[in-house]
Amino acid sequence: MKVVLVTRLFAPEVAAAAFRLKALADGLTAAGHEVTVLTTRPPDNAGTQEFPDYTVLRWPVLRDAGGNVRGYVQYASYDFPMMLRLLVRPADVVISEPPPTTGAMAALVCLVRRKPLYYYAADIWSDALVAINAPKYVFRMGHAFEKFALRRARGVIAVSDGVAERVRALGASNVEVVANGVDTAQFHPVADTPAPDAPYFVYPGTMSELHGADVFVRAMPIVLEKHPEARLRYFGQGTAVPGLRTLAAELAPDAVEFGGVVPPAQAARWISGAAGALASIVPGQGYDFAQATKIYAAAACGTPALFAGVGASATLVEDNELGLVAEYTPEAVAAQMIAMLDGERPPGERLVAWARDNASLATTGKLIAQWITDDLKDQTR
Repeated sequence: MKVVLVTRLFAPEVAAAAFRLKALADGLTAAGHEVTVLTTRPPDNAGTQEFPDYTVLRWPVLRDAGGNVRGYVQYASYDFPMMLRLLVRPADVVISEPPPTTGAMAALVCLVRRKPLYYYAADIWSDALVAINAPKYVFRMGHAFEKFALRRARGVIAVSDGVAERVRALGASNVEVVANGVDTAQFHPVADTPAPDAPYFVYPGTMSELHGADVFVRAMPIVLEKHPEARLRYFGQGTAVPGLRTLAAELAPDAVEFGGVVPPAQAARWISGAAGALASIVPGQGYDFAQATKIYAAAACGTPALFAGVGASATLVEDNELGLVAEYTPEAVAAQMIAMLDGERPPGERLVAWARDNASLATTGKLIAQWITDDLKDQTR
């Protein structure tokens, strides 16, 4: 079966979506399908990677100042060339990743070509637009695109029960929950960790308005009162980075560092040596159903996570004993950071085993490939 995978992000670009879609392409190929990926040319700092088992077609797109394909102009620079390629590319089935503009364009092409579409819902963009107080016209447009993509899709893959509930509310009918995860081949304990002269916490990943990563900077003055040697290191990119830099310069000028986007192997080294890996989601914005991928990466590297917030991510950490949870306040976060510095670090072997058994993207990709294959067989019966 010829499968076309539509995604603006793909390996070797350093992003959770890129890792997730590569795992899916690998799973589809392992299941015997002929896979073509329609994606973007990665930024220069992403490096290179070969994909001998399937075809990856790329073209240049517009990126914002941070190097992200983020914003409607940037999305359009991918979506319209993608539509033209998808119209002529041989395909038995199409799989689309968000944003909803991409999903809607792919759905439109599939409607014209009478091909089945599957939508990989890693999150809900309509809810994200509400959470960041986007203008009403932006919300209406994004909401309409998302509903069209979900309703036109033959099937929707949801990364959690919370996401599944939301996509059903938006009109999806055939939904399969396959938990998210991390590439355990790249994120694993590393003995050769960085050796700074002070204990540190690491925040690895996207920093946007939704994440509220500033709570950790605001906690640092309290932490430094007891542990003046402690450091906080951010790795990744996002719209919140400029504000975080300004805040860090005001509150903890010598204790917070920003390392930018780094390759997975380097990120794994920093996570492996950290006192704790940090993740957060601002509560009460309608996004509490999301599960932070950073928690999976921490476990895979044998490092306890500290999650600030409520909802699905907090439950994930508490139910599986993956670290600590704090209320989303600087005081509560600081107390848990201090507890991590004062206490003995738990054995990492159990965390690594949990990630291998419950959060491996390789397994995720195979499960999705099998579900799509079986679902299409049911259609032909």
